[in-house]
Amino acid sequence: MAIATIEWKKDCVRIIDQTKLPLKLEYLDCHEVKSIWKAIKELKVRGAPAIGIAGAFGVILGIKSIHTNDSRVFREKVDKIIAYLGTSRPTAVNLFWALERMRQLVVLHHELAVSVLKRLLIKEAVKILNEDKTICRMMADFGSSLINDNDTCLTICNAGALATADYGTALGVFYRAKEKERNFKVFACETRPLLQGARLTSWELKKHKIEVTLIADNTAAYLMSEGKIDKVFVGADRISRNGDTANKIGTFNLAIVSHYHRVPFYVVAPSSTFDLNVASGKGIAIEHRHADEVSRLQSQKIAPQGISVYNPAFDVTAHEFIHAFISEKGIIYPPFERNIQHALK
Repeated sequence: MAIATIEWKKDCVRIIDQTKLPLKLEYLDCHEVKSIWKAIKELKVRGAPAIGIAGAFGVILGIKSIHTNDSRVFREKVDKIIAYLGTSRPTAVNLFWALERMRQLVVLHHELAVSVLKRLLIKEAVKILNEDKTICRMMADFGSSLINDNDTCLTICNAGALATADYGTALGVFYRAKEKERNFKVFACETRPLLQGARLTSWELKKHKIEVTLIADNTAAYLMSEGKIDKVFVGADRISRNGDTANKIGTFNLAIVSHYHRVPFYVVAPSSTFDLNVASGKGIAIEHRHADEVSRLQSQKIAPQGISVYNPAFDVTAHEFIHAFISEKGIIYPPFERNIQHALK
């Protein structure tokens, strides 16, 4: 069973507080738009698809406080809510994709009464959530066809049920392969600085009874040099038109090492993660986060007081190092610029 990362419950958004995992499984009920903004910003909810869903429901929480019957005033206030939510995380394109869907719904139905528009927005947010569940299963079906018996796979960060509404992206491939009774195992990079691999991915895979071994990030090259990795599966936060891919910091390192050792490197992401308006990775905005994420470990200081810290949350993997993309549209092979656009039509 997939883990319910985000749900719409009695006029509030219920999420798993991922900052508490794996020590505690706690749920957080968000009743106002500020609480969703904070949950996204503080990584209580994370993963590109889940962030998009949270953003859509954030709009619903925001419109609860709009008391007007004037459709024009309502649209203006919705635009402000959407702009506010968009400031929570800049790199994950799914957030902006979902927010734009909500905005366009209001634009397209501007002639309707505000009460009707509110109901339509709730339906749209629920639709985005349910669509993600279906998309996760489709990606998992395509990706699991690439896993053979006795394969050993590697992943970084967390691209599982905790990052989506259902199966996940990269980890969804593993879940479906297990359902097909494939015999395989997984190595999970710990993923510094916030240890999403150690805290979240290893927790998820263990919960799903998939054989998983946790490694330090800088162990991956050694494993590949020993011939112990057959394939790498990762998620994505934004994919440009030419296939350059932004994902959790450290993914680019892993892609280069995979390329050197001739290990296929697969990116698993829904079509909503592809940003055809961005020509290459140079146009992807990279979020930089607080120094404490590097200088502290689980609230404990691990670096000298006042040390300078450089903490980009993402890096960009050049498309040359990617073997293929796996989306709900199928498996996309090079040449990427042509084939991505063809697949997403």
